[in-house]
Amino acid sequence: MSTRIAFLKGHGTENDFVIVPDPENTIDLPPAAVAALCDRRAGIGGDGLLHVVRSAAHPEAEGMAAEAEWFMDYRNGDGSVAEMCGNGVRVFARYLQRAGHVTEGDLAVATRGGVKTVHIAKDGDVTVGMGRAVLPEGDVTVSVGERSWPARNVNMGNPHAVAFVDDLSHAGDLLSPPPFSPAAAYPDGVNVEFVVDRGPGHVALRVHERGSGETRSCGTGACAVAVAAARRDGADPTATGAPATYTVDVPGGTLVITERPDGEIEMTGPAVIVAEGEIDTDWLETSTSV
Repeated sequence: MSTRIAFLKGHGTENDFVIVPDPENTIDLPPAAVAALCDRRAGIGGDGLLHVVRSAAHPEAEGMAAEAEWFMDYRNGDGSVAEMCGNGVRVFARYLQRAGHVTEGDLAVATRGGVKTVHIAKDGDVTVGMGRAVLPEGDVTVSVGERSWPARNVNMGNPHAVAFVDDLSHAGDLLSPPPFSPAAAYPDGVNVEFVVDRGPGHVALRVHERGSGETRSCGTGACAVAVAAARRDGADPTATGAPATYTVDVPGGTLVITERPDGEIEMTGPAVIVAEGEIDTDWLETSTSV
């Protein structure tokens, strides 16, 4: 491990991340180290960690290097590896802009969920092409206490269960993963969104992200919710040829989600870098060895 590790802290609609720039992939970040860094009392604090690596330097991304120079090696707050994080991609792009690696306009970012197209606008918002949603067949149910709801199974490169409820308080404290059935629907766990209507084309959510607990925002979750709401409302852009746009309120702000007639989904929202500094490597090694 290097003797000095730079970090930054950023958030997208208050979904916050520790950012570790490591272009040549020389920093070892085992799960225990990631969990220590993301600890809100004993570490820096974050819902997850963005490990910034050149695609060519990472074995999981080198096959995407021709399309995207940079790989978002994303980890959940508990140290586990995740396929994608929509808010994370926006913050990742903002970091690349701050560091001078990219400018306003279009870029590509490699993720475990594939290469994502990103547009950094002059007004500061960042739009991410989130790919197409997959809607697996089969009924799913999620529960909180004695209440249960049918949920829409939506995969955005990571799995989601979207339940429409009468009141967001019905989601409970979301400290632990809401039970779901059948277990075979999500063998590796699931992100669970509880959703209420705010008006035409306007919904609000609370979310439990697997590996992180309740978060202030979830980009892929907002996309999954918009798709589930559109289908519930009888809208399928791939069938009608008309885009479907939903405003999605999350506890940390607002995202705008558009599903295009070709099935591609775009997410637009803010991304902010709030701090930077250096990690005490002695502390990190001690935390990792405990």
